[in-house]
Amino acid sequence: MKHLKGTIAGHNIRVMFWIQFFSSMSFLAPILTLFYTERGLTASEILIVLMFWSGAVLVGEIPTGVIADRFGAKKSFLIGTSIKIVSMVILLFAHEPWVFFFYSFVNGFSVTFFSGADEALIYDSLKETGDQNQMDQAMGKIQSAGFISMIIAVLFGAYLAKDLQEGQFILLILLGIFFYIIELLLVLQVKQPYRESFIRENSFSHVKDGWKAIRRTPQLVWMFLNVTLVFIPAGAVYGYFDQPLMLEAGLPVFFIGVMYALASVVGYFASQSIGWLTNQFSRVFLMNLTGFLAFAGLLLSALFADVLFMVLGAFFVLRLVQAVRYPIYSQLSNDIIPSHVRATTISLLSIVDSGLDLLIFGSLSVVALKGYTNVLIGCAVIVLIGTLLPIRIRKM
Repeated sequence: MKHLKGTIAGHNIRVMFWIQFFSSMSFLAPILTLFYTERGLTASEILIVLMFWSGAVLVGEIPTGVIADRFGAKKSFLIGTSIKIVSMVILLFAHEPWVFFFYSFVNGFSVTFFSGADEALIYDSLKETGDQNQMDQAMGKIQSAGFISMIIAVLFGAYLAKDLQEGQFILLILLGIFFYIIELLLVLQVKQPYRESFIRENSFSHVKDGWKAIRRTPQLVWMFLNVTLVFIPAGAVYGYFDQPLMLEAGLPVFFIGVMYALASVVGYFASQSIGWLTNQFSRVFLMNLTGFLAFAGLLLSALFADVLFMVLGAFFVLRLVQAVRYPIYSQLSNDIIPSHVRATTISLLSIVDSGLDLLIFGSLSVVALKGYTNVLIGCAVIVLIGTLLPIRIRKM
């Protein structure tokens, strides 16, 4: 993407790359579930933590999407990052379930200030030079920054917390806060595109126009459901159970961090190769292929939970799936959504995602009482349903 050098798109892609780098610097990531259990949470309560996160997204998506469309991405990002830092301060003092629930709600609400606004910013920056067909490559590049930072964070995080001691947990949280402050400073470098994504209009008109855009493009809804019914179980849910799975299969805590780092390397190269992949195969084919791979990975994790190499193989497959699917979906969906309500439309779709989160997390929290295997089988079934939903490409 060298030809974008000197353009607003090139600038914003570069800045968002570094914002993604520092926002993904989660030192708790490789031991997060173990951190929760050490502080007294059960498997069911961990899923309830996820439900509070999704509930916050459900509440926040529309108002924060309107804020982004009316006042621009930079202001939205500044608010979101500030709230995220507050959520991490709350986590420092979380020892009771209700405090974890509160932390999760605040953290989830912070994410909504980025949801939709980041894609709108990049897509309309690319439109300045007529390069919007490179959206998937741009998002792949930005996404790859998260994999680089995760390599660093998970190795240090797993090493520094290898004994799962309280002082080690505190250190990891404080390190995360430090890097989020750097992220906050980087947000100030974002430039506003001249296109009509961010227009000061009546707030209700943004919501109404976004709803009309969804109603007029049913293929967008089917595409979204395909993506979210794969991501929720294969990403959000599995991401909270892969650590105990690896631990019970015989992998030491430190090597969980090593596996996370290797998975980040795989994800980085996959993200950087999106352009090559979409030149070799159709985007619809790649979406279907990765969906079936996610189904297979979850099923194998459930059936061979005591076989370490099977658990690790499934872990890498699921990380690869996440790296490939999102940038491709971002291209396909943004080709359909009108510019002037792009952030709001994506936020409206995210409300559906949050509703499905609550439904799936709630159902699986009951299943979790009977063990991880049943949770993984349930996840595999949901992924299969999502993958079978049709994806049809048609521009407005």
